[in-house]
Amino acid sequence: MDYDMLVIGSGPSGRRAAVQSAKLGKSVLVVDRGRRLGGVSVHTGTIPSKTLRETVLNLSGWRERGFYGRGYRVKQDISVGDLVERLHKTLDHEVEVLQHQFMRNTVKSARAAVKFLGPNKVSLTSDTGDYSEVGFANALIAVGTRPHRPREVPFDKTRVFDSDEMLELDRLPRTLTVIGAGVIGVEYATIFSALDVPVTLVEPRNSILDFVDREIVDDFIHQMRDRGMTIRLGSAVKEIRSKPDAAEVELADGRTIRSEVVLYAAGRTGNVGSLGLDVVGIDADSRGRIKVDPQSFQTSVPNIYAAGDVIGFPSLASTSMEQGRVAACHAFGVPLPPPPETFPYGIYAVPEISTVGQSEEQVRESGAAYEVGVARFRETSRGHIMGVNTGFLKLLFSIETRRLLGAHIIGEGATELIHIGQAVINLGGTVDFFVNNTFNYPTLAEAYKIAGLDAWNRMGRG
Repeated sequence: MDYDMLVIGSGPSGRRAAVQSAKLGKSVLVVDRGRRLGGVSVHTGTIPSKTLRETVLNLSGWRERGFYGRGYRVKQDISVGDLVERLHKTLDHEVEVLQHQFMRNTVKSARAAVKFLGPNKVSLTSDTGDYSEVGFANALIAVGTRPHRPREVPFDKTRVFDSDEMLELDRLPRTLTVIGAGVIGVEYATIFSALDVPVTLVEPRNSILDFVDREIVDDFIHQMRDRGMTIRLGSAVKEIRSKPDAAEVELADGRTIRSEVVLYAAGRTGNVGSLGLDVVGIDADSRGRIKVDPQSFQTSVPNIYAAGDVIGFPSLASTSMEQGRVAACHAFGVPLPPPPETFPYGIYAVPEISTVGQSEEQVRESGAAYEVGVARFRETSRGHIMGVNTGFLKLLFSIETRRLLGAHIIGEGATELIHIGQAVINLGGTVDFFVNNTFNYPTLAEAYKIAGLDAWNRMGRG
């Protein structure tokens, strides 16, 4: 059978492209080789790690420690079983919602491995070996990524784990070393630290999270160290050894870190190996990423698109969804307005980090005159009520136009609060919006007014 749109992968970009195509009246088939729909996002990435984070914060009483002290816990002995129970409930719900969404929109789905036979045909092979061929007018490659697993790292799911395998721990480690301080590495490192597991974070580069405003990153590193985490920046890993009683990480400078478990979280690789891309002439780089046109998400083959993590940065579920929608609309000739220049990033570490627009480093590089406004959460009444001792909001304004250029938040609720900054930036709002508008009181969002006034006091009335 032939389809108007074949979607390979059912993660955020694949799901959104499938539903968008169906809403345009097109016939759609989604093929995923996973046991259930949802892709990496639902089963090993976004949803599991955020669910794990929420469960840890609730059971550990982390949010209440500002009041009751660092020794406070809601549940004294937290087991992996406690964490997994909520995880499975959440995943079941996500899959159910997705299945219903496909059913409502008459999107067909199949579980199989896909291989290109030409620019308009693929083969499908099921787990049981059933083979079929399907024709398509357009296709979207949305296969996502998997953890990068170098040959020299002794992954064994006993001492040395990748980020997917961390969800299968049979008990909480007494000590943990995390290699790689990218988004995934810092999320897992801080989540386990919130469970009072001693964590060492190792990063070969001298800096972390380079796309985030430096002041936010400096505060984040300070908070991690303040609660007892060991952070080794500029430390290349020479060798990882899995021993019966511990894992050893030998660094290039000669030091050795011993811990019960090692999480290797240094990069990810596109799941493109079995797709037969060479048959249609699509190239992937050494990390399995596919190059696309940034406006349409077309690959080098015009009727085959790619979206989501498999095309690389920014690799966010939110941006992947939008990429899938844009690709589907382009495939069927539906014009879309250009996307807004800015979109928010969310890092679900403990504490949360979220950012939108330009960092102070980027504004400085542009040469534009600017002013900064800062509000610390502890300055807000809501912050006091919640027992929040840390966290702040930083706003950057153009002195010439008074417009908001960037908003950067570290602390409780950062990924929710960032959308106020996003709206103001994309609607061309100025510092005067924050000064002249009323915010609910007491809220953390009131920090926008405090930060706005902080900048306004130095900028004047304009």
